[in-house]
Amino acid sequence: MALEKLADASQAMRRLLVQLADLGVPVDPFYERDGGLAFDLLSSYSGQGRVTIGHANGVITIDLVETLDDYREAMRIRLREPYRTMLGHFRHEVGHYYEWILVEQTGWIDECREIFGDERSSYSDAIDRHYREGAPDGWEASYISEYATMHPWEDFAETWAHYLHITGTLATAAAGGLVLQASRVDGLVDADITPRTSYRDASMTEILADWKWVSLLLNRVNHALGRGDIYPFTITDAVQTKLDFVHRVVQDAASRTAGRPVLACLPVFHPERSD
Repeated sequence: MALEKLADASQAMRRLLVQLADLGVPVDPFYERDGGLAFDLLSSYSGQGRVTIGHANGVITIDLVETLDDYREAMRIRLREPYRTMLGHFRHEVGHYYEWILVEQTGWIDECREIFGDERSSYSDAIDRHYREGAPDGWEASYISEYATMHPWEDFAETWAHYLHITGTLATAAAGGLVLQASRVDGLVDADITPRTSYRDASMTEILADWKWVSLLLNRVNHALGRGDIYPFTITDAVQTKLDFVHRVVQDAASRTAGRPVLACLPVFHPERSD
């Protein structure tokens, strides 16, 4: 169970890369510079051992068995996650990559440590603590997910992933012409909610103002089908501060890469692994 799942995983990867191109962040592949972005698509069912999803020095490793619904759902339940998707894995892991190149190696690092904590703290100790004790009491006030509480790296990556979830969903709604008309929900909102295809020049406050109502509508649509919330997360003031930091980092990166050719629409595979 490996190569036959490449198409499913590649679809999620291409969706990620197109969104990164739309945001304007740099997508420099491994074959153009050391530490450039690469994807290692492997399978725990290939007979070559268990695959660990993660990021290291620009290489993002994804386990293809996560495309199997029964496997992924079992993992979601075991890890107490409200959702678990292949696209979510890609978005989370690329968050580690962009923290590495856009934050840790730039002037953003001091503010990042103030908001997310010091990423230099022991990651192995954090993993042991998290899986031994779980998330701390009251974590919901400051983090987007339980997993984000484990270590500052994971907090940033989870926040980055949600930034992509939010902006990607809003852009898709905008492309389809979705408008929430104030006149249809008398007294609930003062003006029409019109999602944008791009929020590059908007503030995070403006993004979340649109997202509040669009996500509410999408949740209710899911409920009409007998399903749970499509976005089962709460954005507190502390989480909004973290999302705002990510947004400003993206805006800064986009301004510095404006006019550069974008390779984000092309698949990028790491050449040394082919399990």
